[in-house]
Formats: sequence, structure tokens, C-alpha cells
Amino acid sequence: MSDVKTQYEAFPYPQRDPRDEKKRLISGSPSHPLEMDHHLFGGMRDWSATTRILVAGGGTGDALIQLAQVLTTAKKAYEITYIDLSSASREIAEARAKMRGLTGITFISGSLLDAAKYGPFDYIDCCGVLHHLPDPQAGFDALSAALHPDGGIGVMVYAPYGRTGVYPLQEAFGALTKGLPPEDQLKMAKSVFAALPDNHPFKRNPHLVDHKQSDAGFYDLLLHSQDRPYGIDQLLEALDQSGLQFAGVPQPYLYDLRRFAARSDALDDAAAMALAEKLDGTIKTHVVYARPKSAAMRTAGQTGRAIPHLKGMNARALAKAVVAKGAIPVTLNGVTHQVEIAKAAAPILAGVDGRRDLATLQKGAGLDPLAWAAIWPKASRSLEQFGLLLYSRLLA
Repeated sequence: MSDVKTQYEAFPYPQRDPRDEKKRLISGSPSHPLEMDHHLFGGMRDWSATTRILVAGGGTGDALIQLAQVLTTAKKAYEITYIDLSSASREIAEARAKMRGLTGITFISGSLLDAAKYGPFDYIDCCGVLHHLPDPQAGFDALSAALHPDGGIGVMVYAPYGRTGVYPLQEAFGALTKGLPPEDQLKMAKSVFAALPDNHPFKRNPHLVDHKQSDAGFYDLLLHSQDRPYGIDQLLEALDQSGLQFAGVPQPYLYDLRRFAARSDALDDAAAMALAEKLDGTIKTHVVYARPKSAAMRTAGQTGRAIPHLKGMNARALAKAVVAKGAIPVTLNGVTHQVEIAKAAAPILAGVDGRRDLATLQKGAGLDPLAWAAIWPKASRSLEQFGLLLYSRLLA
């Protein structure tokens, strides 16, 4: 048994109790259906057909449960294939699905490298897995081969700068605990960790919290035997090599070099994003959406039929805040930013409910095409940059 499989049999990650499904739904990026529609399908995906989904390296089931529950609630047909090496993790994921009464899921114990045998898929989720493979590029290639030509993928991999302090400790703990069973590795590492000085780079990094949340989190963060981070440019290169094209990130603002300096015309997009990542310094994971190079790229919100959704905000409360200050505070990675939104956009925002399309919102606001064009596109872009507004016809 590989060290990685041994780890996840002993400490399924993330640590989850299926009974908690009765009181909460864990949601996030990648793979919320609204977010994947926005970035991959221009917010115009036809949800009337059955959506075939692969959750590759599904762990204890966060992405699986989010996808299945949101689509079930929206009354959309789906078939989900879950693959993971760890039997212990699979048992938890299955128990969580059973607790919610979710169906349409096939559970497979195996490797994501075999994904193409089960495809093609309209959407693939691969969150926190590829950076743990002996040959990550083989993983990228395998997932690309499993995609439908018009499909898309959501990937999360670790980033280097927001994880300052992690890798020296992984190396040290790996040497100190080599050959011990996982439970003894954890015990020894925790003892050594307690002796670290308070000014150790890891302890001074406020973005790292997994080690405080559970034994599984501590082990996954600081005792993992196979873990390589990706700069955003390295991630885009890996996608490119596997035949995929970059389609978007949940919070584009983080990768906008213009936050810090003028962008030279000599810089391509990947290089500019890489500089922004270095200058930001807080990004500990990269979440990226990508499509096959043969697929047409689509920009969300370009038609009157597009339906906007607000993420994590009440429409009327947002409109009230915009009227009062013409800006709202948004915190990303511990840093608060002021997002300016024209007060004239408030009546439009108040009507955003995930069901009204742009044509209906324009009519309701009583705006002619010129007035609408002067207000809405800029307001929409400002919110999209922070991941606060998504387009999808999921609830239409």
C-alpha cells in the first residue's frame, strides 16, 4: 500500500461526520453548479439534459455532496461517478450521501488515472488531489482524456506563497517520523510542533488553519508524504500540456496585476497572473476552471437571457449598502477591499433573485438600452471580480 493511501485510510480527509448532513451543507469552490456554469458555459448551460459528472479523488465527499444536493434541490438530472483510492474515505462519502437520501451516484474504489474508462463527462471535479500524485501531469492528462469535447473541469491545487512554512516542516517531520505508523507519526509531530518557536514562519502565517481543526487536517498539512505546490503559471502550463485551456478563476481580482502595478504589453496572461500571485502573497490554493482547447470559450452575462445570482449576499441588503456608500467591503484571504458600485445600480441589484434574467431586470428598472449599458456591465464586472455575482440558468 502506498504511503498516500495508508494516510487516507488512517485519517480520511477532510474529517467529516455524516450526521452533520442533517444540519448543514458544505459549499465552496470549485464545483458549485452556479460557479461552474458561469466560468465554463457562459452561464447558459442547458440543464434539461442529464449532466454526467466525475468527482476524481473525492475523499470524504465535500464536492460530491455539494454537486448532488444542489442539483437535486434544483430538480436537475445528473449521474455522478465518485473515484477514490481510500476505502475509509469512500465509506464516509457514501454515508453522507445516504444521510441526505441522494441518488444517482456510482462509487468506485480506484485511481483517477483510469477516469477515461468511465467517461466521457460533462464536468470533472478534482479538488486537492493532483498535487499529491507521483506524476501530477499524468493526472492532468487522464482527466483531460475523460472530458466530453464540450465539457469542463474544476481543479484545486496547492499554491506556494500562502503556504509559507509548510514545506520545511513537512520535510523535517517526514525525516523524524519515517517508518512509523500514521498514528505514531501524528503523535511525534504534534510533540515537536509544540516545541517550535512562536516566530517560526509557519506559526506566523495566519492563512494556515487545517492543523488546528482535526488530526486529519494536521496530518494532511504537515505530514503528507507527497505534496508539491503550483504557481499559477505552472498550473496553467500543466493544463495546456494536457490539452486544456484556462476558462476562469472564482475571484479574478486576486490575479489582477493592475492591483499593484501597470501591466507591460510584453507580459502574457500567465506571466501577469504569476506576478500578481507573488505580490499578493496570501494565496494558498489555486482554483481554476478549464475546457478542452477545441471547445468554444463563452463569456457570461452577454445576453438578455442571462440570469445573475448573488453569492453570499442578500439582494436588498446589498442594494441598501450601495445606495448608502456606493461601495461594499469584501475580504479575501484576510485582506479587506472596497468594491465600488455605482449607486444607480442599486435598483437592479435589488431585483437579482436567480430567476429574473437581464432583460426582465432592465425592464423592471425602467432603463433604456443606453442607460442600462452605462450602469449594469460595470457593476456586474465589479462583483464578478470578487466572485460575488455568477450567471446561470440553473433555476430557470
